[in-house]
Amino acid sequence: MTRRKKDKYLFSNQAENVIERGKPLYTSIKGKWQTEFFYNHNPIVLELACGKGEYTIGLAEQFPDKNFIGVDIKGDRIARGSKIASGKGLTNVAFLRVSIQYLDEFFGENDISEIWLVHPDPQLRERDEKKRLTNSYFLDQYVKYLQPGGIFHLKTDSPELYAYSLDTIPRCSGLQILDHTPDLYHSPLQVYHHNIVTHYEKIFVAKGFTINYIRAENTKSGT
Repeated sequence: MTRRKKDKYLFSNQAENVIERGKPLYTSIKGKWQTEFFYNHNPIVLELACGKGEYTIGLAEQFPDKNFIGVDIKGDRIARGSKIASGKGLTNVAFLRVSIQYLDEFFGENDISEIWLVHPDPQLRERDEKKRLTNSYFLDQYVKYLQPGGIFHLKTDSPELYAYSLDTIPRCSGLQILDHTPDLYHSPLQVYHHNIVTHYEKIFVAKGFTINYIRAENTKSGT
């Protein structure tokens, strides 16, 4: 491990806005995000596979009346987001260092108002379908965490993942696609991405890629 990575891990370990293994809240935060971390009852929004949390931070700046949690397993990436959020004085931001398959340990039913999945690894090899974050297993988990009427957003430069998700989302019991486009920047739907453009997204667009977007609603009842 490089010295730079070690420094980032150390920062993450000491940062108040990062929850990771070894910190007290790591094993007790489930169901208590609003009372034990954010100290308010504002809606909670997740960014999954958040990297350095560009959406987590960008949304938090635009919507101070909501709480945002970036989830990623990479500690050095989370440390970057944590440092940026702290420097901006954002108190409505948290980062959770954990693999997405373990979200059950941190969130219960109806805890979340929105989920963002921004440029995840498309895992294009057929044998890696189980790792795609819009496969049926993960979609069923998102439905469980989302409140009735909660929104799931997918933003991807991969036309293959976009097509795959257009197929899997309707087959998920609970999620209904509201809107979708293979070219977000030339679509009326661009308003939904709140003009947040990630570092890699800028590179993709400069190379001529279009950005695909899906917005789906959790249609489960509140009973």
